[in-house]
Amino acid sequence: MNILLLGSGGREHAIGWKVSQSPKVDNLFIAPGNAGTSDIGKNVPLSPNDFPGIRQFVLDNKIVMVIVGPEDPLVNGIHDFFLEDKQLKNVPVIGPVKQAAMLEGSKEFGKQFMSRHGIPTAAYKTFTKDNLDEGIAFINRSHPPYVLKADGLAAGKGVVICPTADEARLELHSMLMESKFGAASARVVIEEFLKGIELSVFVLSDGKTYKLLPEAKDYKKIGEGDTGHNTGGMGSVSPVSFANKQFMNKVENKIIIPTIEGLKSEKIDYRGFIFFGLINVEGDPYVIEYNCRMGDPEAESVIPRIQNDLVDLFLAVSSQQLEKEVILTDPRFTGTVMLVSKGYPDQYEKGKVITKQENIKDSILFHAGTKTDTASGNTVTNGGRVIAVTSFGNSMKEALNASYKNATKIEFEGKQYRKDIGFDL
Repeated sequence: MNILLLGSGGREHAIGWKVSQSPKVDNLFIAPGNAGTSDIGKNVPLSPNDFPGIRQFVLDNKIVMVIVGPEDPLVNGIHDFFLEDKQLKNVPVIGPVKQAAMLEGSKEFGKQFMSRHGIPTAAYKTFTKDNLDEGIAFINRSHPPYVLKADGLAAGKGVVICPTADEARLELHSMLMESKFGAASARVVIEEFLKGIELSVFVLSDGKTYKLLPEAKDYKKIGEGDTGHNTGGMGSVSPVSFANKQFMNKVENKIIIPTIEGLKSEKIDYRGFIFFGLINVEGDPYVIEYNCRMGDPEAESVIPRIQNDLVDLFLAVSSQQLEKEVILTDPRFTGTVMLVSKGYPDQYEKGKVITKQENIKDSILFHAGTKTDTASGNTVTNGGRVIAVTSFGNSMKEALNASYKNATKIEFEGKQYRKDIGFDL
């Protein structure tokens, strides 16, 4: 099989790493990929949003499956693009159609879906610049802290928690009137603050049924003790200690099954990953958000624990035969530590030479913001999040200790990472 994987981050490296192990794969192409993915397949200089370019590449290279890593092309309708094309319609796309991807593409759409299907989530209201005054009044009569979310895609950074009404009013003005998150914050969802501990739960869906994958917990804040600005994710662990059988039964019965049945009742054919961003409030799960793809950096902890041939699972998704599959999970823990550029998530420099990564023996390195410098052949930084270091262990602490040990070995100018992943577990 010739497979095309779209994306360039750590999530895509993790998925590609697993896909490349399948005996069914003849050629794996990654568009555009990064310095690490060139070791598991062939990088292709194509944007995941260049649908005509992807179409031509698929036809020229006899691609028989397309795996979509990031959310942008899904929300922009790449699956629909394939279904509407006579020559592409029979090429399976792993990732939902545009209507289904709106679970992530619009916070308001996701909230309305949860309301329709009785899925537990925080109370909310949505505002635009046309009713900014109503938003201010809503803040004035609500209790702190205040959760403000850009309605659209904001690269995992569009959620702001404000401890005071003054900060919430300023933030709402910045998001709506000053386009703080661009078009993503043309609409802002203000929701009730839920106090608890978060986790990420994942399923694969074939449009008829689902299979539960290992859960994970990620760490979004740049600073230790969960302080500072939100990032795309500074690390993750799997499994999650409090996600015991009793809790996960609640997750399945109150959240996952109503979501799958809700999609079916609304005739939305969902084929791909569903990410449930959850919070455990005194033993009961609530949905914070949906994503229409694997999480990042959660994928770097979850994918290594899946023992199945991932291509077999994806084929079952495309043929709607997923009910026949049994998910096999490595019982060990995984711990992932993300190495980031100095200044991230704000201004940072690119092009810093990365060395010593070839010395790593007992961890898996998933590249995120890296590329190969064409002139020197060096691997250099090309993003805020640079490399994820993932390790196995018989306990969470053992897994993280191995990742930290190797995080110290890799070198690039301005390297930073959080030293307290898993601190709240």
